[in-house]
Amino acid sequence: MIQRMLTLATIAAAALTLSACGEQPQELNASGTKLDKAPYQGVGPSQYVQGGWKAGDRNSWEQQLKTRAQYGQNDYTRMTN
Repeated sequence: MIQRMLTLATIAAAALTLSACGEQPQELNASGTKLDKAPYQGVGPSQYVQGGWKAGDRNSWEQQLKTRAQYGQNDYTRMTN
């Protein structure tokens, strides 16, 4: 009885070990890079879009980043106001 359970446990362990060999490769593409649009192109309608930013306008996007870095993420300027 114990011999049979040991055999079944060994077979189950072998099956689990060999099941990992069937994983498919998860490469992005041949060059290894992801082909996305430029960040300033936007993702379409979203509730998280900052007011004053226009999708596709690189200058507007860069200005929003500068503004956010200066006023939203700079603790020194936030605490002194």
